[in-house]
Amino acid sequence: SLTVLQALEDGLKKADADPSVKAVMICGENGKFSAGADIRGFSSPKRLGIALGPIVSLIERSKKPVVAAIEGIALGGGLEVALGCHYRIAHVKARMGLPEVTIGLLPGAEGTQRLPRLIGVPAALDIITTGRHIPATEALKLGLVDEVVEENTIEAAICLANKV
Repeated sequence: SLTVLQALEDGLKKADADPSVKAVMICGENGKFSAGADIRGFSSPKRLGIALGPIVSLIERSKKPVVAAIEGIALGGGLEVALGCHYRIAHVKARMGLPEVTIGLLPGAEGTQRLPRLIGVPAALDIITTGRHIPATEALKLGLVDEVVEENTIEAAICLANKV
């Protein structure tokens, strides 16, 4: 939603400007990282506001380490947000993917560029073209996430942020 995008932008800019902040952790709510955009909004007239692509670029350009704490799902734009982060920690039950391709939509926030850079072209092409959901353990093997945890993902992300 525009509210979430605005909160991400405001929070990141505030953190970058605050010298007491050493790192940033992005997480979802209620055990879910992000399922991405609501496709029902695609048919409504174009609204003025912030777009996901520039927010993901802002995350990527942060001078401070940004860690994604992925619980539940990181799909579509949610995965693209995680790809913009410098580090990614996932709960063992988390799943990631770009399912919008199954209805004819291409990932619009540069996921098709960031994913191959992170995990290589062959693995990225599989994920991009099939829209399948990748379990956390496979994501770790591919290099999509840096760590998989069985307990508190947020605490693990904070611990990693403190290390880096």
